[in-house]
Formats: sequence, C-alpha cells, structure tokens
Amino acid sequence: MSVALEHNAENHAHEHHDHKQTFIEKYIFSTDHKMISKQYLITGLIMGIIGIAMSILFRLQLAWPGESFWIFDVLLGKFSKDGVMDPSIYLALVTIHGTIMIFFVLTAGLSGTFSNLLIPLQIGARDMASGFMNMISYWLFFISSVIMLGSLFVESGPASSGWTVYPPLSALPQAISGSGLGMTLWLVSMTFFIASSLLGSLNYIVTVLNLRTKGMSMTRLPLTVWAFFVTAIIGVVSFPVLLSAALLLLMDRSFGTSFFLSDIYIQGEVLAYQGGSPVLYEHLFWFLGHPEVYIVLLPALGITSEVIATNARKPIFGYRAMIASILAIAFLSTVVWGHHMFVSGMNPFLGSVFTFTTLLIAIPSAVKAFNYITTLWKGNLQMNPGMLFSIGLVSTFITGGLTGIILGDSTLDINVHDTYFVVAHFHLVMGISALYGLFAGVYHWFPKMFGRMMNKNLGYVHFWVTAIGAYGVFFPMHFIGMAGLPRRYYTNTAFPYFDDLANVNVLITVFAIITAAVQLVFLYNFIYSIFYGKKATENPWKSTTLEWTTPVEHIHGNWPGELPTVYRWSYDYSKRNKNDDDYVIPGQDFVPQNIPVQENEEETMH
Repeated sequence: MSVALEHNAENHAHEHHDHKQTFIEKYIFSTDHKMISKQYLITGLIMGIIGIAMSILFRLQLAWPGESFWIFDVLLGKFSKDGVMDPSIYLALVTIHGTIMIFFVLTAGLSGTFSNLLIPLQIGARDMASGFMNMISYWLFFISSVIMLGSLFVESGPASSGWTVYPPLSALPQAISGSGLGMTLWLVSMTFFIASSLLGSLNYIVTVLNLRTKGMSMTRLPLTVWAFFVTAIIGVVSFPVLLSAALLLLMDRSFGTSFFLSDIYIQGEVLAYQGGSPVLYEHLFWFLGHPEVYIVLLPALGITSEVIATNARKPIFGYRAMIASILAIAFLSTVVWGHHMFVSGMNPFLGSVFTFTTLLIAIPSAVKAFNYITTLWKGNLQMNPGMLFSIGLVSTFITGGLTGIILGDSTLDINVHDTYFVVAHFHLVMGISALYGLFAGVYHWFPKMFGRMMNKNLGYVHFWVTAIGAYGVFFPMHFIGMAGLPRRYYTNTAFPYFDDLANVNVLITVFAIITAAVQLVFLYNFIYSIFYGKKATENPWKSTTLEWTTPVEHIHGNWPGELPTVYRWSYDYSKRNKNDDDYVIPGQDFVPQNIPVQENEEETMH
C-alpha cells in the first residue's frame, strides 16, 4: 500500500513538473508550499508596515500632545482637525496596531511563512499533506487582512477597545464610536483569521507526523520543525476558544444575548442585560491570549536554534533538552492565563495558583536561553545578519523575561498592572524577540526562497540601528511604568504628577521614529535582492539540513527524482573523525543529513 502511495506521489510530482502553469496557477492560487510561504511573508510585511506606521502616529501624540502634525490630516481624515489628533481615534490606533502586529504579522507572517517553507523541505516531503487546504488557509488569512484594513475606513471609525476587545466597550455598539461597525468588522475578520490558522495548523501537524522521509525519525528533526509542530498543536487547542468568545460577543452585540453583559446603564438608561459576566470573556480571551505569546515565540526560537547552530559551526547544545523545553512551554502556556487577570477580582487563592504556574514556565524558557549561550560559547561564529538577529533575540528574550517574573507575581503585579511597564515587558519578550526571529529567518532562508542573497552590509545597518532603537524605545518604558504612568491614555497632561515624565515620552518617540525608519533599509534590501541580489549557491551557509539539498531553481515536488534518505541528526557540525586529525568529511566542517555514516566516524546517539 505504502509503495503504491509513494509511486503515486512520484508520478504526481512529475506531472506537476511537466505541466506548464499559468500566472494565476503559479503565483495566486498556488498549492506549492514554497509559493504559499512567500504569499504569507509578503502579506505579513505589508501588514507590518501598516502596524508600525500606526505606532508612529500615536507615539507622536504621546510625545507632543495636542500639537499639530500635517501627517494626521493626511492619514486620519475627519479624525484630525487642523493637524490635531481626535481623542477618539487614539485608542482605535492602539487597538488595530496591536491586532495587526500580534495576529497578522507575528502569527501568520512568521509561523505561516516558515512553517510552510521549511516543514516539507526539512522533513524530506514533496509538499504539505494537503496543498489545497494550504491554499485555502492563505486566502482566508488574506480575506481577514482585507476586512481588518477595511474597518479603518468605516465612518464611525475602527474598533477601539484595545486589542483584547473587552466588553462592555466591545459588546455595546452604542458605547463609543469605535464600538460600532468597526468593532463588528474586527470580530468578523478574526473569525476568518482563526479559520485560516486552524486549517494551517492541522496541515502542519499531519505533514510532520505522516510525510517524513525514510530515516527521518522524530529525534532527527531540526528544532525548527519541532517548534512549528508544537506551535500548531497549541493553535489547535487554544484558537477555537477565542472563536467561541468572538461568536458569543457577536451574539451579545447583535442578538440581545447576555453572555458578557450584566446590569448596565448608559446615559441614565437601564439596559435589559442581566446575568452575564465580562470576566467570563477575559477567561476565554486569555485562554488563547497567553498561548498566543508562545504561538508567536516558539517559531522564532526554533529559527534561532537553527541559525545559531549553523553559524556557530557547532552542534546545538542539549538537543533533547531543547525538545523537552518546547513541550514543557506548550503545556504550561495553557495553564497560566490567569496572570493577566490578577486585578479583575479573582479569588486570591486562584491568583497564587497562577503565580506558581507562571514562575514555573521560567524553567523551560531558561533552558532555551542557557542552551543558546552554550552553543555560542567557543564557537567559530559567522557574524552574518541572520546570526546577529538570532543573538539579539536571545538578549531580548532574557531581558523581557526578567520583567515577566514581576508581572507573574500576583502581589507585585498590582502596582504595575496596566502601566507602561506591561507594555515594555510584552513588547520585548514577544514583539521584538519574535520580530528578530522573523528577520533572522528571512536573512537565513532568503536564498532558498528567492535563489539570491541579500546585501550583508545593509543587513548590518538594519540590525544595529534596530537593536539600539528597540532598547531605546522599551527600556525607558519600564521606568515610566514603575512611576505609574497608565497605558492607552492619549495624553497625560491632565495629571501634573506625570509632568516630569513628559521628556521620557519624547525620547521614546524619537527612538521609535528612527527604528521605524531603518525598517525601510530592510524593505529596500528585500525587494532589490529578489530581482538583483547576488545569485545563491545550493548551500550558501554550509548547512546540514535537507532543504539545502534541493536545487536552487524551484520545482513543484522539491527534489527531482527520489526523495533523500536521512542517516543522521540535524546538527553534525565540526564533527571529527575517529583519529581526531580531521573532520569526518576531510576539509569540510559539516555533514549533511543525507550522507551515510562514514567508516572513519563514531555513530553518536542524540
């Protein structure tokens, strides 16, 4: 039976190879995982530009409240009067910025791109388990993006209740202008997004379990594939919970139900809602919301494992410990959601339980950090842009994680909850770290995606300005947060207590503008290199994993002829022969996975 299936797969691959595809078949409604990964990446980058532009708009307002900026008139339309931002649009910008960056850039843009590109290539498969389902998942994501952007042009304004869309603001269309049609579109967009994520995740899980090539056991998989695989499992477990919350919220908004609403008064009018609880919504939201942090982070950590091992020319330290830490993070991430709700009136005993599980998750996270540092230690480091961004991720993962210990403690959290301290923490540990993982992945696998190399010098400029700028933005935020400055206020001028912090907000905004501007260097490098970059060789980084054994010229089916057979784990770098007088392959400090065990080497178990 399996022989017949393999034979059909071979024939199928050859049919695809011979069949001349039209432009629409090849570039738009493609079922080839490599093309779908590019679609995810380019859509994610476009959404990222929009998300970053929004952050600059509200940072200008925070640094110079009430000042006139011509850019507000150009971009905000009726929500700007004589260049001064309307207060009602401020929270909407924060809401859509958060939504775009977390879901559309860091979930779909990162996981969608690299899961699609690398899972079939690194496990030795022709394609995903279902190419059609893969295509549908991308197009649902695209429709979701269009609806989210469309909500920006609604007359009453886009959704404005923070990216967490807590009721009652999100449940009562009459609450504020941003609770109207814009909010409904937000919920519809997220429904499409969740459907896309679930289809993609199921595809990734089935592909990893069923389509590994001969010899590719689970303990020979690269850590990237492990990270994508476990991320997909977390998504399948937790995304349906957010879908249920969104659907119940839509029912509260449109059909008169009371899932999340209880006794409510608006302008003296008593509404007919009773029996619901906004805290129930918080539980449902954060049951996805915290695993979402790791849905964003794990793929970035997987990419970092691969890039650091390749560029340190050393085997990854503690391969099995790294897998165990990924599995431990996946489990623990589903039992810590309550630490977002310490000030919601939660039972103090329950708060102590969530404090315990939150501090527990520091252990597998620390395992990953120590293992990266040990892999770098005494390595023959190749400092290309991908490696620099990976090292940058280790830095922000540690600095952001340290503040998580404060926020994870129910007593300490009360003082800094809903201040800029929280903003600083999650931007460093989740936002910047995941973005660094995205950039590392793009620089490292760009030759595999486009057959060309990116400009290294522009990559260095991109890294150093981004690294300094990111700390310049988020490091001072810890201090204004400790001083009590609340987040999501469009101006703090009404509180003389915060006057001394005004200059810090100006400093943060200047760093934010510089950091945003340098992303244009990356965009230029990316677009220019697709067409005019130096042509790539088959294995430019001298890497051991299977994707570098495929031809530079893409074919549907990945490998011409037979699929490769795997004989060893993914990290045979700098492996010496039995006599210790040379490498296993003389003069070559890496052994690809498809090379059989040599007579002059000792077979090692990992």
